[in-house]
Amino acid sequence: MTTIASNLQQVHERIVTACTAAGRDPQSVRLLAVSKTFPAQALRAAHAAGQSAFGENYVQEAETKILALTDLRAQLEWHCIGPLQSNKTRVVAEHFDWVHSVDRLKIAQRLSDQRTPSLPPLQVCLQINVDGGANKSGVPPAEALELARAVAALPNLRLRGLMAIPEPAEGFDAQKQLFLRARAVYDELRDAGLALDTLSMGMSADLEAAIAAGSTMVRVGTAIFGAR
Repeated sequence: MTTIASNLQQVHERIVTACTAAGRDPQSVRLLAVSKTFPAQALRAAHAAGQSAFGENYVQEAETKILALTDLRAQLEWHCIGPLQSNKTRVVAEHFDWVHSVDRLKIAQRLSDQRTPSLPPLQVCLQINVDGGANKSGVPPAEALELARAVAALPNLRLRGLMAIPEPAEGFDAQKQLFLRARAVYDELRDAGLALDTLSMGMSADLEAAIAAGSTMVRVGTAIFGAR
């Protein structure tokens, strides 16, 4: 078994253990392999081991990999998880399946306008800033409902949920408390009538706490591909 395949197995085991501890069905949590800075052959190895969903932070780098893996396109799901600038929206709209980092209506409108009509709707998560860092991407929780309603109304997009990247915290309980802030916003939006099903949060160092707080998709890079 390759190192990547072995690492994937270990991450899946962590997810199962975390779900069991939280009283959740392990099938309720998806694994997104974060492949930024790793070459296309590393993604091929992960795909050979059963992984199909990949998260990329840098649009230009991702576009190169998507083209290099054209033969697998129908079997792969590409997620844009990094901050998205206006000049990069066309590439994302044309090549990706998901975007996790929408935090402004302008970006969502561009993605909708630039989505190729022959493609399925682009699956979208709003990034929320749960700990108030002034330099962090993400819509403030108090503004999330207004933005979510506006994004949900756009053609060529399907609003799926929320994404959060809290500041690193020491220990399970502290991590969980931050993730519960995102969960509270998610529940608020669902209670307001938005049909959300995705809460994208948790990474290599804190996926257990994220799952305990209700994450449905964990974004794991280092634990799969190794240190960058």
